[in-house]
Amino acid sequence: MTIDQNLLGGPPPTNLPEHHEAQTLLEGGAGPRQVAAAYPDCPLAWAMLAEQSLEDGDEVSAYAFARTGYHRSLDQLRRNGWKGHGPVPWEHEANRGFLRSVNALRLAAAAIGEDDEVARCTIFIRESSPTAADVLDV
Repeated sequence: MTIDQNLLGGPPPTNLPEHHEAQTLLEGGAGPRQVAAAYPDCPLAWAMLAEQSLEDGDEVSAYAFARTGYHRSLDQLRRNGWKGHGPVPWEHEANRGFLRSVNALRLAAAAIGEDDEVARCTIFIRESSPTAADVLDV
C-alpha cells in the first residue's frame, strides 16, 4: 500500500498544475487583472478579481469573474484526470484558485438571489475539499 492510496474506493484526488509564470507576476506586484490578461487560464487571478469585485460591491462582475475561473478550472481538472467528481484538495496550492473561484461564485450568486447556484457551489466545495469548506467558511 502506498501512502497516497485511496482507502475509500473513490476517485483519487485531482491536482491542478502549478502556474509558475502567473505566480511570479503576482509575487512581483502585478495585479490580478494583469495576470488574467497575460494568463487567462490562471484560476487564481479570476478568483482574486471576483473577490475584489465582491469587496467593491459589484456582485455582477464578481459573478462573471468567478464563473470564468470556475470554468477555466474545470477544463484543467478534466485534462488532469478528473471525471466530474472526487477530491480536489485545498492542500495542493494550485487547487486554491479553483476552490476560491467556486466560493466567490457562491457568494456572488447569493448576492443576486440565485439560490440554486448557491446550493450547488456549497455542495461542490464541501465534496471537493472539506479543508477548503473550513478555510472558506462554507
